[in-house]
Amino acid sequence: MVSRRDFVIGSAALTGTIWSDIAGPAAAQERTKAASGNYDAGELAHILPTVSHDRILIKASFVRPLESAPTLALGPNHSVRGEATAPGADFWQFDADGLQPGTTYSLSLTTNGRSLCEPWTLKTFPHPDATPATFRALIYTCAGGHDIFNRTAAPGRYVRLPAEIRRRLLARGLSFAPDALIANGDHIYWDLQAPQASPGLGASPLALEYAGAFDRAQPVLGSINEKPFLRAAGPQIVPLYGALCRSTPVFFMQDDHDYFENDEATDAIVTFPPDAFMTAMARTTQRLYYPEYLPDRERPLGLPGSSAGDRPRGVSETFGTLRYGKLAELLMYSVRPTMTMAGPSAVFLDPTVETWLKKRMAAADVTHVVNVPSNPPGWSAGKWGEWYPDVLRDGKLGIDVAKPYWQSGWLKQHDRLLTAAHQMPGRVPLFVSGDLHAIGEGFIHRSGRADFSRNPIVAVLSGPLGTADRGWPSNFRGVGALPSSVLDLQEALKPIEDNGFIIADFTPDAITIRYFGFNYRRMPVEAIDTLEPFRTTVLKRPS
Repeated sequence: MVSRRDFVIGSAALTGTIWSDIAGPAAAQERTKAASGNYDAGELAHILPTVSHDRILIKASFVRPLESAPTLALGPNHSVRGEATAPGADFWQFDADGLQPGTTYSLSLTTNGRSLCEPWTLKTFPHPDATPATFRALIYTCAGGHDIFNRTAAPGRYVRLPAEIRRRLLARGLSFAPDALIANGDHIYWDLQAPQASPGLGASPLALEYAGAFDRAQPVLGSINEKPFLRAAGPQIVPLYGALCRSTPVFFMQDDHDYFENDEATDAIVTFPPDAFMTAMARTTQRLYYPEYLPDRERPLGLPGSSAGDRPRGVSETFGTLRYGKLAELLMYSVRPTMTMAGPSAVFLDPTVETWLKKRMAAADVTHVVNVPSNPPGWSAGKWGEWYPDVLRDGKLGIDVAKPYWQSGWLKQHDRLLTAAHQMPGRVPLFVSGDLHAIGEGFIHRSGRADFSRNPIVAVLSGPLGTADRGWPSNFRGVGALPSSVLDLQEALKPIEDNGFIIADFTPDAITIRYFGFNYRRMPVEAIDTLEPFRTTVLKRPS
């Protein structure tokens, strides 16, 4: 079993030092306070909540093991007992249901009558039948990164943006008081087997020295894998979030790197769909660090990755809904866990998931329905696990030669989903995606024989929070994101390889998207604190 000291030492990689037993917990507390603004996080290391209209689910960790189960109080008349999510009594979850819609709750954490942190507030979403006038979402992608790898960067350069700078970007996004936050995949970068990515990440000599090796035949927790797992995962999440999001409902999606792999396909290895060990790693990260998706009355409880017996009642681990009254419904889905390799009939999304998505797009009970996939429509970087057949050759994208191991059925499913969005009456067919390490905006008028010109698909790249020099597509693959050759894509904002995020504001008549960008090579870090949008797009509902 791994001691609390192992976890604290893992977090210490942020500063490139190893803390002693004596300095560890105290130093962890100081870092937690720094990651939480003026809020006194006390013994909290991190806390990430999600909500629906009648339920709150919180994942939290503490700077030292608790002597007994903590209690979450939601005002004077409602409390729930914490459930340990890992050995060691320092990771806990809190599941409170039967709550009132649109209600601000005063929350507090105690153990044996002792306060663990300063009280805070959290508001449930409006009832699904309510008619709120506004909704605001903060959205970004690729927030992960372990500071230990920056030791291998050239002077003045980064492998991944340091946690301190990422946290500053996150704080700026939160300063706009979003009603919810969507982190679209790649919270972890510690690839283990992918031939191109793993030598610089989890399979590197530095990673093996720092965290150790994994035994894929053993469980993640309660085995020799627990120590390397905590050292690899914790420092990529805990110092970034701390208690900054304590009052902001979060929705964490997963993509390829969250399975501890890059999507790569060679004659030696095809990394996806995920094997049992990859799935266990992704599930364990979610169980310890960030909440699953709470149930929604319009999302079937039997979708893949839903209603597992070792998870809170009715939650989904892969497919989520952000329902904000009748104003907005955001459909979040990862393409990795259910993808198939069946040629013309292959899919990224299980047929039951596709049916759910198309049913929600056809429904008329919500003003705005937005797709939030992990895999971006519109652009290609020539990588294997994309919607598109584009191949990178000699620094250019094209479809003149077949992409090895790419499945034509993936593009067919892409066209079916975009067609369903295009056909939504009176709605903007908006897709906000992650993965591509860029900020961009485009309008898809055609995909193959599918014509969307009457109501073009709006494709938005939300911007990466943590990408740095080695992670940009132009560096890692030799080419930046470009329109796929199978599309007629009008680029309103050509993909920019900058860090950033978007703020999306929903009203009954329109969706307004503000784009924020930061480039550490051109801008001082202090500029983040007053960052303003460099572009604003107003998407009015079609009449």
